[in-house]
Amino acid sequence: MKSYLEISDVGISFETEQGSFEALSRVNLRIEKGEFVSLIGHSGCGKSTVLNLVAGLLEPTLGGIILDGREVAGPGPERAMVFQNHALLPWLSVQQNVALAVGQVEPDKRAVAERVDYYLSLVQMDHASQKMPHELSGGMKQRVGITRALSLSPKVLLMDEPFGALDALTRARLQDELMAICAKTQATTVMVTHDVDEAVLLSDRIVMMTNGPAATIGEVLSVDLPRPRKRLELAHDAKYMDCRSAVIEFLYAKQQHPLAA
Repeated sequence: MKSYLEISDVGISFETEQGSFEALSRVNLRIEKGEFVSLIGHSGCGKSTVLNLVAGLLEPTLGGIILDGREVAGPGPERAMVFQNHALLPWLSVQQNVALAVGQVEPDKRAVAERVDYYLSLVQMDHASQKMPHELSGGMKQRVGITRALSLSPKVLLMDEPFGALDALTRARLQDELMAICAKTQATTVMVTHDVDEAVLLSDRIVMMTNGPAATIGEVLSVDLPRPRKRLELAHDAKYMDCRSAVIEFLYAKQQHPLAA
């Protein structure tokens, strides 16, 4: 039975001054519709490279990627990316930044406006629709980045450490909001993170990657915690602690960082 998103025997190499560098080797992963999957591993293990391959920003040297029965052969609006840097255009308002994205998939101006209003309301940013990016906090900017991605109604939401540049309290609040948004939209989501607690809190499965070169998937952990998840309750949940311990064991025992070796 085919999965919604299939990464099959994917490898990628880059040419350097020292010769060919194999970044990823034989990555195989199947993701079901509506699933939230996190990629975690040490810096340089290829997490973001996997994300960029799914986004179509990179082309695999070997293997291929199938999304909803169609091969990924380049960027497309059915795969929307949220970056750590919000990447908002500073000369456009919040509303205009989101409308610019929606206009790529919706030609009708009235429909564009309706979709922009809906998604700004979904992430509780409708009150700031006319503000410019420099008038927003870091957390608000990232909300707009998430809004822009969701407004495309993508088949897969791709997130590259979306909360990595935020302070702890803002990060926690946006994690909770992301859980609520994904529950409401049933968005299929693939997220890169360095944060073990974030991965366990948000994910249905955690994909743990080996160190490079020729990095691949080392282990996949199913997070068997009921939803909706409440942060304070999970802090004392035995299953949560078991999942957290399993990821830490992989990262710091089975995959010791090269600099610590």
